[in-house]
Amino acid sequence: MLKLLAQTGEVYQGQFGEFTISSLDRRDVVIYRGGLLVAALAFGLGVLQVLITPEGAGTQPLLTWLFAVFCLALGVSLVTIHIYMAALHRALQVFWLVGCGGAIALTLLQPDPLALAVYEQPLALMGVGWVFVALTGLFFKEAFCFNRLETKGLVVLVPLLLLGHWLGLLPLEAERILLVAWASLFLIFALRKVIQPIPPDIGDKSVFAYLRQGEPATPGV
Repeated sequence: MLKLLAQTGEVYQGQFGEFTISSLDRRDVVIYRGGLLVAALAFGLGVLQVLITPEGAGTQPLLTWLFAVFCLALGVSLVTIHIYMAALHRALQVFWLVGCGGAIALTLLQPDPLALAVYEQPLALMGVGWVFVALTGLFFKEAFCFNRLETKGLVVLVPLLLLGHWLGLLPLEAERILLVAWASLFLIFALRKVIQPIPPDIGDKSVFAYLRQGEPATPGV
């Protein structure tokens, strides 16, 4: 781990000048990826619980805790992710915060466990669903920057499942299939991030320096 975080002193040529990658930069990437992996594992375990106990007997409190772990881990990743467009970065964090607030309110105000309340009352996604808007934004950023097939799929799959459930357009079996696909692709994405070289996740630091000077931004995310 210490070797992974060590500053190499290598100088990179960016769009607006040269830059180096510090140990703090590397630490942020490791934390970002760790958050993604924990979020993917928590989400996958939740999906597994739903599949092996279709009636949900005795699993609802566990699902609530797994969702809490998922949200916290995603929040950590949204703090440490490197995005050139500060407005997009802040928007994803606001979406996450609104969704977490909605989940907390629903948990406190509804007699049913969170997962059951969201499933039986699709309108509850108007509050909790913002967490998944933030997650989809993260997938979009990764798809745009790294052209990963699994993130391209997730950018389409996540809104399809949530909107389909919200509008009552999907049969139960279709929802299960999409949920399994979501969990599987999310885990594949998180595991692939673990073995990806660190510098690409840091990005072009000269762009960040350029944008901090207040110049109009032309690069993408």
